[in-house]
Amino acid sequence: MPLRTVRLALLLLTAALLLVSCTDDASSGSENAPGTEPSFRKDGTLTFVRDDGSDARTIDIEIAETDEELARGLMYRRSMGYDQGMLFLLEETNAQGFWMKNTPLPLDIIFLAPDSTIINIAKRTTPFSTELIRPEAPKRYVVEVRGGFTDRFNIEPGMTVEWTRSPSATSSS
Repeated sequence: MPLRTVRLALLLLTAALLLVSCTDDASSGSENAPGTEPSFRKDGTLTFVRDDGSDARTIDIEIAETDEELARGLMYRRSMGYDQGMLFLLEETNAQGFWMKNTPLPLDIIFLAPDSTIINIAKRTTPFSTELIRPEAPKRYVVEVRGGFTDRFNIEPGMTVEWTRSPSATSSS
């Protein structure tokens, strides 16, 4: 076999190996999103309510309630406005923590009691971290917003949230 043919075959084999090794698989634990960044899906609105009953801030929310949506959360999102967030509807009250794996944005994670009162807030979480971020008491709901949101809009523990699902939004379950 001519040397030129061998070199070409090795070049093609190397290119194929590089292509396969660079392919991202969601189960590989890679910090890069498989494909494009997920787009925001408006499922409803959520309002943070002060102790005196006045509205502190209303945002559009994406609702995570299926096992897949709860596990994915805001992974792979590179941008989010101060008027957007994600509401996690958990099946039961628990003290399970959240992490930032595959999440490139710093977030404020807001833990809510079953009565929708804010228990505590983990502010400006560290992107891509696998460290567990836990509520100070068992939580039933969680709201994730852009890092710095709670300071910007004076959202504090003890406040409550009210949310509504958009008429056009339906559960993915």
